[in-house]
Amino acid sequence: MARSSQGIEPPSDPERFITAAIACHVARAGGTVDQLTRLLLHPEHEGGRHARSIALRSGQSRALAYIGRVWVSASAAVSSTTMLESRHHAYEVLAALRDRIETTPWRGERGRTALRVLRAHLNFAEIAGGPLHHASERQTAEEAGISRTTLRVVYETVLKPRGWLRRLRVGHGREGSSWYLAEGSPDRHSIPVAQSRFRTTQYPPDLALEEWFTPETGTTADLDSTVIGHLMGHDAFAHRGLGSAALVIIGALHARAAQTVAELVGSSSVSRATVYRALRRLADHGLVHHGGETWTLAPRALEGFGDHPPEAAAEEIAEPARGWDAVATQHGTAGSAARRKALHAAERAAYQKALERLSEHRSKAVVIVRDERQVVVPTPRPDEVPAAWHAPDGCVLDPVTGRAAPDWRIATDGRLILITPADQRSYDELAAAHAEALSEWESAA
Repeated sequence: MARSSQGIEPPSDPERFITAAIACHVARAGGTVDQLTRLLLHPEHEGGRHARSIALRSGQSRALAYIGRVWVSASAAVSSTTMLESRHHAYEVLAALRDRIETTPWRGERGRTALRVLRAHLNFAEIAGGPLHHASERQTAEEAGISRTTLRVVYETVLKPRGWLRRLRVGHGREGSSWYLAEGSPDRHSIPVAQSRFRTTQYPPDLALEEWFTPETGTTADLDSTVIGHLMGHDAFAHRGLGSAALVIIGALHARAAQTVAELVGSSSVSRATVYRALRRLADHGLVHHGGETWTLAPRALEGFGDHPPEAAAEEIAEPARGWDAVATQHGTAGSAARRKALHAAERAAYQKALERLSEHRSKAVVIVRDERQVVVPTPRPDEVPAAWHAPDGCVLDPVTGRAAPDWRIATDGRLILITPADQRSYDELAAAHAEALSEWESAA
């Protein structure tokens, strides 16, 4: 097992992925590009099929150039990789990553949303026991308490470009995507002084976070992301509720109690005006207390209750909220998580039905022999099946005899011809076989 801050993006083609994996293994073992070349081009080595296919189609020089590119990427990946020797070592890596997350300034609303998403992935990684973990978009959105649309924006504009997350494989069917957590590069979190000083535009220098960099927010933060991870999925912190700013401030106050507004601005990386607004909201629910110039969390605030402190005057704080559910009800966000889960459940059900229909899209292959070699004849397209062949009971009528053909069926979408039950290949395998058959048929013709 290994962790890496940069490296090769796994190819979508399985054979290319195998080639990249072999190259990484050779580089990690101290091999050379010549050894990798001999290994991949050896006729009996199954893993070199893709490289030999390139040599066969495009020539030896093109194959050698491809192997060279793979070797460069593999060498870069291995040079920035640390081996995880045990499960305990993996948890040490995750703990270091958590510390890095908690001291990184997450400026702007989009930055705070990115913190929630990253904390959700850290939860999944801790359950998986290492940086490599599996999670779907819906699962992550439910964990972070945001919509899938917002999740995708944060992925593409903040987390993936800044090196915090790498998607190794896109999920398909019942399997979620494969993700790898990595430490964001330090230089990706700061903006050059020249850019922020001389840039003349109405837009903020960091468009991804939608925030101007100001001296007051500092360069480091001090948060308790565990508290944020526990609370972020609750309806009270949904959009139009207390929001991400209040969530981050609670995390900052739990990490270090009794902070002034100026200190909170630095520890939470939230602008001064937003800190004042968030503290006012939290105080209205009795979740924070104000003593002199400092602010602290109310007793039992993390359980969702804000109690009157004995020394506080009755007029200093509003009626405390009795639980996070009451806070969500007052803000009109109660039930947001339940509605999101119901929507995702409906989407999953519709997706599974679509997959079931796709699994029925199979056709019986016809093979002919031409020039002493077998050629697969491509089957008719679904929309080319005449309507006269459709029987009311779902069978397919033989156009010659008028009787039902036992090996053919109409799929549930009403379009496609089905085959013998002996064919257990997946839809992807059938699609690849059809493309290969079509290519062979056209070349033979």
